[in-house]
Amino acid sequence: MNMLVSMKDMLQHALRDGYAVGQFNINNLEWVGAVLSTAQQCRSPVILGVSGGTVKHMLGLKCIHDIVVNAMEYLHIDVPVALHLDHGTSREACEAAIAAGFSSIMFDGSHLPFRENLAITRHLVTLAHSKGISVEAELGTIAGSEDGIVNSEVIYADPQECYTLVTETQVDCLAAALGSTHGLYKGKARLGFTEMKAIAEQVKVPLVLHGGTGIADEDMRRAIACGTAKINVNTENMYAWCQQVKAIFAADTGHDVNDPRKVIAQGLQPVREMIARRMALFGSEQRY
Repeated sequence: MNMLVSMKDMLQHALRDGYAVGQFNINNLEWVGAVLSTAQQCRSPVILGVSGGTVKHMLGLKCIHDIVVNAMEYLHIDVPVALHLDHGTSREACEAAIAAGFSSIMFDGSHLPFRENLAITRHLVTLAHSKGISVEAELGTIAGSEDGIVNSEVIYADPQECYTLVTETQVDCLAAALGSTHGLYKGKARLGFTEMKAIAEQVKVPLVLHGGTGIADEDMRRAIACGTAKINVNTENMYAWCQQVKAIFAADTGHDVNDPRKVIAQGLQPVREMIARRMALFGSEQRY
């Protein structure tokens, strides 16, 4: 039995009640367990983000789907969980995720002319909604690098295009680029809160904030107040894991350093702590 849910209801609930749901990317089998168990402990809904690079690393969409569903059963997870394709950059990639059993997809057509982005998004929404699957769309350009996709500058989403895309496609949530950046920030992130609030009031669907790493806590809270109901976090978790594992090997006590299972598990401890802190900050803990 598939226990996954779409993002639609959880994000609508978050938007209505003034909090946000975190998307935490999974990078291997152990990360699946870490994110799920932390969500269960915090009684928080959660979105497991899957990038194109992770699809290759974890041996395909179907393998990832089956790992997540089996992990949910093994860990007795009963909080809402969405399995979400992050930054699907083609119609075919999104259709493959739908066929594999993902409960949510993101079509990132921000690199395409607006009308082409809209047409593909509309097609995917029709297909996904017929199967109870949610769809996230993107407009504007989020700077930074993710899985080898590099954008050197931020291009703010156009409010009129946002309204047209949402009304003509019935997409469930919108990633409107408004100053956030993938990866580690150089300096302070500067989000366009005025534009964010205006777009949220126009489109009346939950907004999505990509590049959550490095954004100040007060700016996160302000974004939520401006209509953001989904916040993506990955870089800070990967960095925390790498720093922890480096410290384990630097100490070189000889104890467990030759057992990759134990090294990976120790590396995930700060990741669990960071996810729990994010859930508290976003206001999603103790919601279910």
